[in-house]
Amino acid sequence: MTILYTRSEIEKKVSEKKQQNLSIGFVPTMGALHEGHASLIELALKKHPFIIVSVFVNPTQFNNASDLEKYPRTLKEDTSFLSVYGSKVCIYAPSPKEIYGSKIIAKQYNFGGIENVMEGTHRPGHFDGVGTVLNHLFRQIRPDEAFFGEKDFQQLQIVRRLVKIEKLPLSITGCPIHRQENGLAMSSRNARLTQEQLEKAPFIYKTLLQVKNDFGTKSALNHKKWVQAQFKKNPDLNLEYFEISNIKNLSPLSRKRKHQKYRAFIAVYAGEIRLIDNIALN
Repeated sequence: MTILYTRSEIEKKVSEKKQQNLSIGFVPTMGALHEGHASLIELALKKHPFIIVSVFVNPTQFNNASDLEKYPRTLKEDTSFLSVYGSKVCIYAPSPKEIYGSKIIAKQYNFGGIENVMEGTHRPGHFDGVGTVLNHLFRQIRPDEAFFGEKDFQQLQIVRRLVKIEKLPLSITGCPIHRQENGLAMSSRNARLTQEQLEKAPFIYKTLLQVKNDFGTKSALNHKKWVQAQFKKNPDLNLEYFEISNIKNLSPLSRKRKHQKYRAFIAVYAGEIRLIDNIALN
């Protein structure tokens, strides 16, 4: 298992692989790796002989300083977690300076409006930070394909638009949400949940499943009212937002239209831990 820490090291490694005519898959992460990340890596390995996994807690995508400070940083454990893949996988764990240079600032992007809804509404500037760090990583690593989990579906759509805006020569692949047996979406933030919160949190997915089941018989407004009512009965989980949106432009659903695909999106606080999830409805 190779760990690289500097831009010069990763660029040298990439050049070596390119000279060998090997394609490169890329899985960007913020560490605290789990089986959800493993599912991305294993999918990537089916398509590429060499995978780079970045482990970088990106400061510009946090609008909450406390959240950034408390985000788990577990590089030693992450290295052990990835050691099973041997030389097929390389870790890139740069410092902020290796990514941003002397000025840690985010570039402002226009993603066509999809950056202003849901996560964008509740986390101002978040997607500028996401777009900026990925632009730097894509240019340093030069992958043929990058893999993202659909748990962050809005982010996935942002990344696809980023690649077009920056005219980057790579493809973006979305991968199914990896869940625990009880339905809770795998997330690095789950490591911060107490045992009691871990037992309560699957209620989020259970609620989404019911919305999916009732999608053909209820209006979007009725779905929203029902979800809000369910969480009022569950004081251990605080609903931040629930939305049903068109998957193409993420615009909130007001009236169902034929031949359009929709997803339900949700953000919930378990104590101070923020959890997000979504589900395809049709």
